[in-house]
Amino acid sequence: MNKNYYAILMAGGVGSRFWPVSTQEFPKQFHDMLGSGHTLIQKTFSRLSKLIPVENILILTNEKYNDIVLNQLPMIKQEQVLLEPAMRNTAPCILYASLKIKKQNPEAVMVVAPSDHWIEDEEKFVDNLQQCFDFCSTKNALMTLGIQPTFPNTGFGYIEFDKTDLQPIKKVIQFREKPNYETAKSFIESGNFLWNGGIFIWSVNAISESFEKLQPEMNNLFLQGWEHFNSSGEKKWIEQNYANAENVSIDYAVMEKADNVYVLPATFDWNDLGTWGSLHEKLAKDSNNNAVVNATVFLNNSSSNIISTSKEKLVIIDGLEDFIIVDKDNVLLIYPKSKEQEIKGIVGQLNK
Repeated sequence: MNKNYYAILMAGGVGSRFWPVSTQEFPKQFHDMLGSGHTLIQKTFSRLSKLIPVENILILTNEKYNDIVLNQLPMIKQEQVLLEPAMRNTAPCILYASLKIKKQNPEAVMVVAPSDHWIEDEEKFVDNLQQCFDFCSTKNALMTLGIQPTFPNTGFGYIEFDKTDLQPIKKVIQFREKPNYETAKSFIESGNFLWNGGIFIWSVNAISESFEKLQPEMNNLFLQGWEHFNSSGEKKWIEQNYANAENVSIDYAVMEKADNVYVLPATFDWNDLGTWGSLHEKLAKDSNNNAVVNATVFLNNSSSNIISTSKEKLVIIDGLEDFIIVDKDNVLLIYPKSKEQEIKGIVGQLNK
């Protein structure tokens, strides 16, 4: 294992599109969403530890999930769990973690990865990640692993790369926001667009320079805590200062503005497991394309549904097509799959 390799595992999201299974108290990354015997964060940690020393994997999460993280990942120490006292999107927490790593090891190369994605071919993932680490070890580059699009998805951002670039690792022309259907279709037809899967690779020096140049205010804020990082004073400094950082994503703060961004088109299968529909894709289906999690079902004239309940629940359905049916504790959700992006908004209204 290369002692210069590090990982930041992002585990602070709420996953509200997976409500009512994923909640603020217990988000989807801590659930075994596919019935594999392991939660999503456990699978992601295991995958990264094939290339990265276990002690070099840091978990970024909200302070209320600290105990869940330590319970599900008993091989890590408390100091590997970086707790956000306030939700400030991905840029501040990545800067914080990067400076901690830089102080510990100025030669470090790191990957930033979401904790809730599903990757089946882990061998290819490790191969791709090694390619990125090799590239970033010798170049001042910000890299991302781009996902080969399989259909015109309007729920993802896209990465446009130079079509004339014949190298395996391509120069990024620009990041594109979530498109409408027609635009997404034209992206796929043009052949030089990839999904932005939110997996980033860089050296600590490259990302430090980028923050210094593109986000000087945020950079200066966190540099004030430099002397406290990796010491007993870190927790107090973070609690007192973290909320002063701007609420902004790493994409908007750095990646979309930088001119040294590269992408490697990934060769592994990938699913962001962002919605019930994306989970439906990954689960085993019956002859009518229905996917069932735990429930005992009796289905008639019903197709392309996803049904999730407790194991002892008997579910009888007639005449439903393309629906999400979830029974969890005191909540029953029956919702069209075509409107699944709206679930997040409903959760927001219920929380008011």
